[in-house]
Amino acid sequence: MNDELLQVLRRPPRERADAARNRARVLDAAARLFAEGGVEALTVDAVARAAEVGKGTVFRRFGDKSGLVAALLDQRERELQERIVFGGPPLGPGAPARERALAFLDAYLTHLADHLDLVRLSETSAPGARYRVGSYVFWHRHLAILCADRPDPDHLAHVLLGTVDADLNAELRERGYDWDRIRAGVATTVGALLGPAPRA
Repeated sequence: MNDELLQVLRRPPRERADAARNRARVLDAAARLFAEGGVEALTVDAVARAAEVGKGTVFRRFGDKSGLVAALLDQRERELQERIVFGGPPLGPGAPARERALAFLDAYLTHLADHLDLVRLSETSAPGARYRVGSYVFWHRHLAILCADRPDPDHLAHVLLGTVDADLNAELRERGYDWDRIRAGVATTVGALLGPAPRA
């Protein structure tokens, strides 16, 4: 277990019981609206109506549509973070760095395939938004630690994360790439940058 990753691991903030209930109602409503109508259905007005709370409650807690999206993604991303820190190998501790990096990027691609529109919106809501999201900080630190024996591991971690950029992968999907092809391309990139898998 890496102390540095534990420091970056995001924990849900403590909040009053009534605030926690309202937050849960809003997120439940947002998840339903997204399931029914996609990203376009996630307006603050529609979410407030579905959650039976005032628009001010949604704005105060989440700010805007991108804040709602980030909160919807938060639980799923936190679960992946917990598996990276506490889970079994190769995603969790105990496997070689190359195998852990590949396992993480593969697990992230599963997350991306399940939530591509949401992740894309959260990453493109403003210039540079992707790099300011707390989960990106965690993913980057994780990969930089795994690349510690390489020249400039911080830069290499950004390059590896570029392969799972939501905007890029949405464009690839538009061009007819299926997820298997995308996964194979990411694995090839990991092999090229971090070396081949050790022989059995």
